[in-house]
Amino acid sequence: TNCAGVVSLNGPRSIFEAKRYGYVEIHLREMIEKRGLTRNQVATLSNTRFQIIDRWCKGQVERIDADLLARLCYVLDCELEDIIQYRRDD
Repeated sequence: TNCAGVVSLNGPRSIFEAKRYGYVEIHLREMIEKRGLTRNQVATLSNTRFQIIDRWCKGQVERIDADLLARLCYVLDCELEDIIQYRRDD
């Protein structure tokens, strides 16, 4: 923020300046396998369409749904970090 209270879009941590800012890894498939469940079982238990679970298992996630993540953590009895992780691209 500058003196006038305007946020600079070109600050030291701005994605407009960064070439590589990292990525998000999805580990849902691994957690499902670890629990001995199928994608269909997880879809049913989490009240989610199979296609959504299938896309997450394939890493084809366009938007992160916080409610879905909460349901998956509950069904799989795990922590958020077990399903999704941020990796810096250093």
